[in-house]
Amino acid sequence: MTLKDLKQGQSAVIDAVGGEGSLRQHFLDMGVIPGAEVTFVKLAPLGDPMQLRIHGYELTLRLADAERIDVTPIPEATARAEYKRQKTEHPGLGEEGRYHPKGSGDPLPDDTVLTFALVGNQNCGKTTLFNQLTGANRHVGNFPGVTVDRKDSVIRGYPNTLITDLPGIYSMSPYTGEEIVSRNFVLQEKPKAIINIVDATNIERNLYLTMQLLEMDVPMVVALNFMDEITSNGGSIDINTLESLLGVPVVPISAAKNQGVDELVRHAVHVAHYQEKPTRQDFCDSTEKGGAVHRCLHAVCHLIEDKALAAELPLRFAASKLVEGDPLVRDALQLDEEEFHMVEHIVHRMENERGIDRNAAIADMRFTFIRKVCAQTVSKPHESREHMRSGRIDRILTGKYTAIPMFILIMAAVFYLTFELIGGNLQALMESGLDSLTETVRAALEGYGVNAVITGLLTDGVLTGVGSVVTFLPIIVTLFFFLSILEDTGYLARVAFVMDKLLRRIGLSGRSIVPMLIGFGCTVPAVMATRTLPSERDRKMTILLTPFMSCTAKLPIYAFFVTAFFEKQKWLIITGLYVLGIIVGILIALLLKKTRFKGEAVPFVMELPNYRLPGAKNVLRLLWEKAKDFLQRAFTIIFIATIVLWFLQHFDFHLRMVENSQGSILSVIAGFIAPVFTPVGLGDWRLVTSLISGFIAKESVVAATKVLYAGGVESAISSLTAVAMLVFSLLYTPCVAAIASVKRELGHKWAIGMVVWQCAAAYLVTMIVYYICMLCGV
Repeated sequence: MTLKDLKQGQSAVIDAVGGEGSLRQHFLDMGVIPGAEVTFVKLAPLGDPMQLRIHGYELTLRLADAERIDVTPIPEATARAEYKRQKTEHPGLGEEGRYHPKGSGDPLPDDTVLTFALVGNQNCGKTTLFNQLTGANRHVGNFPGVTVDRKDSVIRGYPNTLITDLPGIYSMSPYTGEEIVSRNFVLQEKPKAIINIVDATNIERNLYLTMQLLEMDVPMVVALNFMDEITSNGGSIDINTLESLLGVPVVPISAAKNQGVDELVRHAVHVAHYQEKPTRQDFCDSTEKGGAVHRCLHAVCHLIEDKALAAELPLRFAASKLVEGDPLVRDALQLDEEEFHMVEHIVHRMENERGIDRNAAIADMRFTFIRKVCAQTVSKPHESREHMRSGRIDRILTGKYTAIPMFILIMAAVFYLTFELIGGNLQALMESGLDSLTETVRAALEGYGVNAVITGLLTDGVLTGVGSVVTFLPIIVTLFFFLSILEDTGYLARVAFVMDKLLRRIGLSGRSIVPMLIGFGCTVPAVMATRTLPSERDRKMTILLTPFMSCTAKLPIYAFFVTAFFEKQKWLIITGLYVLGIIVGILIALLLKKTRFKGEAVPFVMELPNYRLPGAKNVLRLLWEKAKDFLQRAFTIIFIATIVLWFLQHFDFHLRMVENSQGSILSVIAGFIAPVFTPVGLGDWRLVTSLISGFIAKESVVAATKVLYAGGVESAISSLTAVAMLVFSLLYTPCVAAIASVKRELGHKWAIGMVVWQCAAAYLVTMIVYYICMLCGV
């Protein structure tokens, strides 16, 4: 019987895990190992993938992968006995001589910069802790892949420190790009200590990574996060015993509430300064299951000891990874042919004795140790309020008949509130205020007899151009507010679960939905978020499609033209533009699937985190960052672009001021390009100029249009031309910053190709829409 054959709610014990390569290793690292107990929760609304509960957390995988996993059904979940313990006090710094008291040992020089690696699973609160430690304004979400690159900062109150927030990972096996980033940082840059953050509510799975970090022989502190949830649900963890079993300091914390963080910092600085390495790295047991894994690991350690030393790799880490067949470690050790065959012979003997393959044997050894640790230290809490709440919410948001309607309803509500009820009304208030300011400044300048050129530059150029962009700040902040809520609560992870089967039809996996949804906010972080995708094929394809998800920088363009020409259907038309972008993206994806990116998407394996209420501080921090970024661009790039455009519009090549902009420098330059856009209804040189300015920043399109159409755009162009402008602005190439992010991820050839590709797609689709609207009499 396979995992696929289980009935909803049925539990089973895993007998064997099929498959091969990095995907199978990833399954094992996630706890899908022989002997583990798994419960089938439900299928996604479209019938695939399936949701499982294993090691106390929710995991998703496709039916095709579930079919490779053999299981034996059990009548009901077997409850493990709780470990009853006496209450003990948490050990203090330097207690009982286990860790050197201050002033003893062999400390580093006082002027040494203490570098720390912040490492942990996805969704364990790592970025929240980083913000607490440093005061940094990092974005915090509740889906896999918020941190997609390493970030450095100084710990508050400790100027001689530097902590690096690494991407969330499940193990030190190179399955995805972020795992390679994290592993290489620890191995190559050799931080003075590791802060390993562990989700205490999901401790069995989180300790799997902890064991691999301990093998790396780097001073380390374990931060047990969400301890407030454990205690509030009737559970407890014996910190003293956990410390003795792991051989490193363990500090209970609540990162969101800033509880225990100061103590964590003191322990981390202490072990880094005194270079106190873990006292335990050997987790195999000579009496466990015949001792085959124990003998294998120790034999390999003896065999490669000199090689590991030469490669500057921790011995125990190198041995366990070599037994797993890790190609990166094997290459780094530079084994000769005889040594390689000796290792393979040792591993083969171990496999024969254990009756399972090398990867499963190592994973089983680690989880066996973890179960012993948890049996001695963890008093299981009742089912947490967070998990029960998540189950009730999921009945609606991921229900068979309600998931997709709820997704559509939620996104429609977001757009309505953004463009009409909240963002739209706030924008109207800012516009009226800006108009009053502009007239006041104009009257004051004219009253003082200021030169007409300066007056025109300040009022018609700066205030009209930059000010018109600033008025769209409420809309952008409102949209980011709702996107932040969806991320922080954990809903976006559910969207990936629901949409996987649909995305598979266009050649992607459900994980690609997260970068695409982020793309509705900004293309730059969306492109970076693709690093969480394990497949290079999926990653490239997602990057090329993400710009078709309309970013907030294009909102000012939509709002400006829709307000001028289609006021009564404002939010419906803007929503329609977003839908059109998605439809074009789907068509492009189908084309890419049949041509450049043939083959199937990678398997969908992802954790579903519990729903959590978003922290007000995190949401406000994100909104402030986005508002600040928007205003910085408005008063730098757009400010400069507005002045340049105003100058080019009002002067000729002899630097004489012209009364009619038809004779301006700008008119001559744009006039050469404008005929190319005539077939799509955009032959006016002023519109072409506005679109060109959008290459710098999309908000510049509105500023340029306001400057170039001083008498009002609604009296100068037709509604049909406005439609063409909206569609072309939706689809043509993103801003310079987004292009630069694509170049950084894929190289300059892909970036140039994307620009050409998107401009061509925008031209073709705009032409189709233009002539359809013309026939319909728009």
